[in-house]
Amino acid sequence: MKKTFLLSLFLVFTLIVSACSSGSSTEEASEGSSSEGGGDKAAPLDIFSWWTGAGEEDGLKALIALFEEKHPDIPIENAAVAGGAGTNAKAVLASRMQGDDPPATFQVHGGAELNEGWVAAGKMEPLNDFFEAEGLNDKFPQDLIDMVSKDGNIYSVPVNIHRGNVLWFNKKVFEENGLEAPTTFDEFFEVADALKAKGITPLALGDKEPWTATHLYETVLLGTLGAEDYGKLWTGELSFDDPKVVEAAETFKKMLTYINEDHASRNWQDATQLVANGEAAMNVMGDWAKGYLVNDLNLAVNEDFGYVATPGTDGQFMVITDTFGLPTGVENPEGVKQFLSVLASVEGQDAFNPLKGSIPARVDSDVEKYDQYGKDTIEDFKTASLAPSLAHGSAAAEGFLTKVNQNVNIFVTQQDVGQFTDSLVAAQAELK
Repeated sequence: MKKTFLLSLFLVFTLIVSACSSGSSTEEASEGSSSEGGGDKAAPLDIFSWWTGAGEEDGLKALIALFEEKHPDIPIENAAVAGGAGTNAKAVLASRMQGDDPPATFQVHGGAELNEGWVAAGKMEPLNDFFEAEGLNDKFPQDLIDMVSKDGNIYSVPVNIHRGNVLWFNKKVFEENGLEAPTTFDEFFEVADALKAKGITPLALGDKEPWTATHLYETVLLGTLGAEDYGKLWTGELSFDDPKVVEAAETFKKMLTYINEDHASRNWQDATQLVANGEAAMNVMGDWAKGYLVNDLNLAVNEDFGYVATPGTDGQFMVITDTFGLPTGVENPEGVKQFLSVLASVEGQDAFNPLKGSIPARVDSDVEKYDQYGKDTIEDFKTASLAPSLAHGSAAAEGFLTKVNQNVNIFVTQQDVGQFTDSLVAAQAELK
């Protein structure tokens, strides 16, 4: 399974690099290009994503239903590709983009995945005029617009915000054992020791797909370094052999001594389910896990499960944003803009996000449509220091992320901090 996964990642990386080398530069992109305006206004829109799981699929279907209600004359198709937590979809997308057969629009994370991948390859149209016409420039936080922009042009529309640095815990397990949710690493290890002494697995991990271990590692980096120094890792201003980064690796190693033995055969949903069932007490995962807990497992927020920021990250927000843009060369660019308009609207974001488990990217959505987790997270997002996720492609280019995933995967098994540090230092050289 891991071999297949790595081969898929390699295919994605190879196709993106190939696309980058053959595509036009960002500077060559300009609004008013041949794919904007005109086109076949009756051509169907295939909406490409990897949203096929509970919650996320419900949110996408709600968004598509809203579009069909507003634009019954434009055919629309859910072209989601299942499997591999997006890896399968990204491989299919890379193949289509390389073959000049782009979907009408596709799910892409804001940050490096968008800007250093498809924008740098000349595969996306700028949307500055669209943002101006729709009055969107003051409807999203500027930091978020910056994540979907390159060289002064905006290339994508955020539909949501996910928080990556969330520690989920089973409330009954904690209450029965007289424990409080940990907010620091010292508290985490005290709680973990108490749980372990009672025969309860302290921390659930499902790293059948390697990104989940990278996800845990990046939250430890954020909790150890803070958002500012965490950001310096991706610009090369802070080395992976810095003492604080090595300290984070040591903490990550210690946390791995508290995980379930069968972690390598489980995915993130399986790990979340261990917490839901009380077989494990805690899990570090993005808040799509809340959508899974509520929509798939029928559990209640703050009754069956609780949540806190991962150790050391209170006041910081590991941000992951799903966005959609306008690929170059699509058949119906005006139809795509109509879809993006619905997606960007208050009505669209409030139809999608409560089901997906995320919060709206807009600053003026209706808070009352969200549960207590959503309300708390919307408030946190207003004031927290933002940090782009590495594990989800926002912090650094795909090639670097692939190497990190490989090295984290090795580290989970061998737990050699020196070797891990050396390998990341070597990989970091390509960021400079």
